[in-house]
Amino acid sequence: MTGPLASPPSVSLGRVASSSVRPEALSPERAELRQAAEGFEAIMIRKMLASARAASLAAETPLTGGGMQQFQTMRDEHFADIAAASGAFGFARSIEAQLAQYLPDRGDG
Repeated sequence: MTGPLASPPSVSLGRVASSSVRPEALSPERAELRQAAEGFEAIMIRKMLASARAASLAAETPLTGGGMQQFQTMRDEHFADIAAASGAFGFARSIEAQLAQYLPDRGDG
């Protein structure tokens, strides 16, 4: 079906691999570092989204009250987790690369 009433395409919101190296191929230390870097990227994205929402000039209405704000917060957190896992912003990749030089060299990427 096409036109204004067409349903949106199906989108998977599952966890996305952050790089071409499979997690099983990483040393435990590198896998922990990758997970921490993705977590830090997610925190950074959440803060950016919260700042953008705080700058909103939208008036307070019954539909923008506490319930809607709670929903937006949960949605932003989920988006931040997906974006960090997919490597969309690249913060985690950069953090991981910088900190990986302090791990013992085991040949994993």
